[in-house]
Amino acid sequence: MTSPDVASYTGLDLEPRSGVLIVTLDRPPANALNRSIIRELTRLIVDLTDSPGPPAIVLTGRGDRFFTAGGDIKELDGVAADQIGDRMRNFHSLLVALDRYPRPVVGAINGYCVGGGMEIALFADTVLAVEHAKFGFPEINHGLLPADKGIQRAIRLLGARATRAMVLSGRLFDVHEAVAIGLVDAVVDAAELLTTAVATAREASAKAPVLYGALKHSVNGPDVADDEASLHHTLMAAAAYFDDPAARALRAGWSSKRGRTDAKVVERQQYAERTAEESQ
Repeated sequence: MTSPDVASYTGLDLEPRSGVLIVTLDRPPANALNRSIIRELTRLIVDLTDSPGPPAIVLTGRGDRFFTAGGDIKELDGVAADQIGDRMRNFHSLLVALDRYPRPVVGAINGYCVGGGMEIALFADTVLAVEHAKFGFPEINHGLLPADKGIQRAIRLLGARATRAMVLSGRLFDVHEAVAIGLVDAVVDAAELLTTAVATAREASAKAPVLYGALKHSVNGPDVADDEASLHHTLMAAAAYFDDPAARALRAGWSSKRGRTDAKVVERQQYAERTAEESQ
């Protein structure tokens, strides 16, 4: 298995484990997807795709509360509409890279998996999740839009009616509903999540790589023209909504609320760490 240099991918923790690469989104407290981590994760997937013998991948998040809380809305403060395009292009490129990755990708969802995290999960071949995981597309409530490619994947996997309900309401839902609609394959005890995900990835990677890759390509049906159309729709939608007063007000309110929430998460983590140290 190819062993990437851990230090060369900022914001990602890489752990090779017997033919499987565990990729952990490592950006506490909520593993929010900023420009840097989106670019780094894309670069990793592309580098592995182009390497000899790319490994099966397990994707997870640091901590026990968040796979990822989605895009880092703080990065949008003061950003002009003509600057949002680069961010949308970068995230679209990540989804394209995941769509074309020829080996197994297992999502090990360890907590909240919303917004961009939900889109990443949709491009995993198998999704395992803990009991307390939450899912959804909350962008409509926060003055944002999901990438068109992510929405189209949701329609293909979950159906148009389920996707319509998710994206137009912005509500979050639990892991049992995620299983019922076909987003999550199995609910796993938190203590066993990584072990089970690695075993699942290893079992899938035991299949003949050339056959696995060919079948995955047929199932996913990646198409350059479709991808270009999706990117165009995403960029046109972003240009139309980003400066809308209602959308800006929603983003400002969510950014303030999320900042307070992140601070509370950090305080809880620090308290837990101090308590653990004092008990030793």
